[in-house]
This record gives sequence, C-alpha cells and structure tokens, in this order.
Amino acid sequence: MKKIIGAIIIVILVVGAMFAYKLIKPKMDAQEVEDTSAAKDLKGEVRIALDSWVGYFPLRSSQFKQKMRQAGWNIKITDDGADYHARAEKFAKGEYDIMVATVDSYVLNSAKNKYPGVITVVIDESFGGDSIMAMKTAGESIDAFKNKTPKVAFTPDSPSHHLLKAVRSHFGAASLLPPKGSKERVETKGSEEALKLLLSGQVQVAVLWEPDVSRAQAQPGIVKLMGTEQARRYIVDVLVVRREFLKEKKDVVKLVHSAYFRALKYYQDNPEELKKELGEETKLTPANVADMLKGVIWVNLTQNCHDWFGVGAPNESPNTLIVDTIDSTVAVLIDNNDFSDNPLPDNDPYKIFNVDILQDLFLTGVAGFQKEEDKVIINSLETKFEQFTEEQWSRLKVVGTLKVNTIVFQSGTTRLSLEGKEELDRMVTELTHFPSFRVKIMGHTSVEGDPEENKKLSLERAQAVAQYLMVTYNIDANRLLSIGMGGEAPLPQLPDETERVWYYRLSRVEIVLVKEEI
Repeated sequence: MKKIIGAIIIVILVVGAMFAYKLIKPKMDAQEVEDTSAAKDLKGEVRIALDSWVGYFPLRSSQFKQKMRQAGWNIKITDDGADYHARAEKFAKGEYDIMVATVDSYVLNSAKNKYPGVITVVIDESFGGDSIMAMKTAGESIDAFKNKTPKVAFTPDSPSHHLLKAVRSHFGAASLLPPKGSKERVETKGSEEALKLLLSGQVQVAVLWEPDVSRAQAQPGIVKLMGTEQARRYIVDVLVVRREFLKEKKDVVKLVHSAYFRALKYYQDNPEELKKELGEETKLTPANVADMLKGVIWVNLTQNCHDWFGVGAPNESPNTLIVDTIDSTVAVLIDNNDFSDNPLPDNDPYKIFNVDILQDLFLTGVAGFQKEEDKVIINSLETKFEQFTEEQWSRLKVVGTLKVNTIVFQSGTTRLSLEGKEELDRMVTELTHFPSFRVKIMGHTSVEGDPEENKKLSLERAQAVAQYLMVTYNIDANRLLSIGMGGEAPLPQLPDETERVWYYRLSRVEIVLVKEEI
C-alpha cells in the first residue's frame, strides 16, 4: 500500500513539475531573449495614447521612437480611434502615462476625475485640419442649413464636437448640432467612420479631421462649410502627463519632451521625409499629403516657451496663451450647457498645466540621449556644440544681451586688462545659467577714426574675449562667434551726456545670447 501511495505521490510531483515547467518555460525563454539581445539595456516603457490626427505624427514617428529607444525607453503607442472619453477614463485609472488631447476635450472629459494630469506642451494648432464638410447638393454654407434638419456625423467629445459647439454659439446654427437621441445626430468612432457615412450619402454633413478632410476634398460633390483656419487658437492639441508619473519620473518625462522636440525639428528640417512617411502611413497622394499638412501648425519648443507658457529669459516678456485658451474653452462649454459653472480646480487655469519641463528644456536644451557609460559630468560651461555655418548663425534668435560692465583693454591694443578679465569672470557666472545658448561676442568702437580700422580693431577685441573664455573656462569654440561692428551700431547719446563720456561708452564688447528655434 505504501508503495502505491509513494508511486502516486511521485506521479503527482512529476505531473506538477511538468505543468509548472510548461507555465514557466515561456517566461524563461522571454527572459533569455531579453538577456541576450539589444533589449537587455531597456529601462522601461512609456505608454502614450493618441489617434490618427496628423498633428500627432511626430509622437508616433520613427524618429521619436528611435530617440527614446536609444535612451533605453520603449514607447508603447495606443491608437484609440479618437475615443476621447474612454482615453480620459483610462488615463485617470493609470493605464496611460501620457495622452494627447485638445484643450476642450481635456477640460470636458477629465472634470469628474479632478484633472489627473497636467498640460505640459502645446503640440499643434488646427489650421483647417478640422472641418465641417457637407454634400454640395444639401447646402454650400452654414446659413443654408439653418432651416433644415440634416443628418450630421461627428465624433462625440472630440474636436469635431467642439467645432460644432462653436458654430452653434457663433452662428446660431442649432441644426448642425442635433440634440442627443435625435435621428439626425449620428455619433461615430472617429473621423474615418464619419467620412464613410458622408461619401455613402447616409449623412449630409460630417465633421472630419486630417487626413480625412483631404480625402473628402478630393471627392466631387463635397464642400467645406467651416474649417479651423477661420477660428485661430480654438482647437489646440496638447500633451497631458499624469501627475503621478511626472512626480515619480520627471527625468523620463523630460526625456520624452526632448525626444519629441528633436523629432519635430528633424521633420521640419526635412520636409520631404515628413511627406514621404505620411504618404506611406495614410496612402494619400503627394498632393493630398501637401494639402493635409496645410491644416496643422506645429508649435516648437521656442514657441511653446515664449508664446504659450510664459517661459523666457529675464529680459523677455513671454506670453501665456495657454491661459487664454483654457479660459475661452471653459466659456464655450458653459455656453453649451456642458457645465453649469467653471469646472477647473478653484476656477484656476494654472492648476491644470505645468511649466517645469519647458523651463528645464529652455535652460538646458534638448540633450540627454547619450548612453549611460558615455555620460560625463562636466561644468555646464563645457557643453559641446555642433559647428555652424555663417548662414546657420544668421538664423538664430536673439535671447538677450547679458548685462556686462565695460570690458577694458590695454590702451590702443587688443590685450585684455586685469579689470577686463575680472569683468568677464563675473559675466561667466551668469553664463552658467544658460548652457544651451550660443554666444555672439560683438565688438564696438567709437564713431571716430577710419571705419575699416575700427572694424578690424573691434573684431580683434571680440576675438580676444572669445580666446579668454575658451582658454580660461574651456568654452567650446563652436559656441562662440566673434563679430566686429566698428562704429556701425553706436549707443544713443544720453541727455546731458558730454561727447567725451559718450565716446568712452561707445568702445565696448557685448555678450549676446542666441538660440535655435527648436
């Protein structure tokens, strides 16, 4: 009996071991693949939710994914077919780390979850990329539909829906936004479905976004009633980061933004590559791709900082268009009875966006993609810069001129005096705060004397300053550009200032910070 029981136990153990092995084997194989491939250096995954809107292309592009993968992070893209409500719900539950949204869809769909994320970047502004399209036989203007009851197809809680709300508010065209439950209101799951309904004649009006706007315009018998090119800063696409993810992995969030802006710049510098990849993705003709791209205005890093989020150098006056956009969006939603009053936390638009990431990128640039073993902790003054041509230097945007007292040279020479070196030492302290900016060193002289000689002297003095910065502080030569202005840009003479004092002030060296528009 004992032998039988023992045999049964052995059989059970063997079967259990086989079953356990069967369960564990795939995991072991997967781990072996992980450990013996390039994926072994993967640090983690960033989950991003978006849809097929052309403005989001840089986020789903090969350039963006490659840059993140090089930094050790995999990007998992979920295309939810523009189900903005479901996207916001899953985002609130932590299923996504980052999502894209329009300002209106985020304000509308995240109110009940108390806005679990913050807007960190404006991706683009729709400029004809969202449009109300109609069958020509049904009507060719908004007014033509005011006394009709057309069937209207649109994606609920989307930019399409918001565009209809705007038209209803501004033009009194209630028929273009039929009430819930009516047979005229046809809710779709994305722009592509709305287009199919329009082309098949099942609806007379459809609200589309690119590339479907271009597809519709390519068909005979379809007209545009209204496009977002006629309503600037109304449909604004933004990147929203979960507050928890930002708090726990701020460095990764910064890396995502840096990779995004680098990818965006790549495609803006290589427009033919952008058109090629979009053509492959959408299957549109080159002409239709070109038309589609006219419907979106991408917002680069510089514009995000200066125009939208109020980030700039101390002597700049940047704007905060994001505040105006949020406020105007809330007003439209209240007017359309989506809310009875302001849904924002404490009625404060500043509580649903964040400027820290942009501030960091503005000051330090969009770097951070070296391999871990290649990273070297260095003084910010030793940042390396790519060599620029004269044309590239000419395209840089002036940030501002550092406040520098007169840099003194030994009389009649291009040799820096002790006082001049001490003033440069003080200036360098300020320069450490702006490691991503290039520097134009502008030499100036008095208006007296031979113009050509003055220009030569001013250039040599600017070069002397550059040489001091390179030798003393190891500042990269590619970061500096010496320019001799001579007496061509004199300072204005102050009221009651004697000519002697004025002439003394004219001989100077200015340190001008400049940057790329990324």
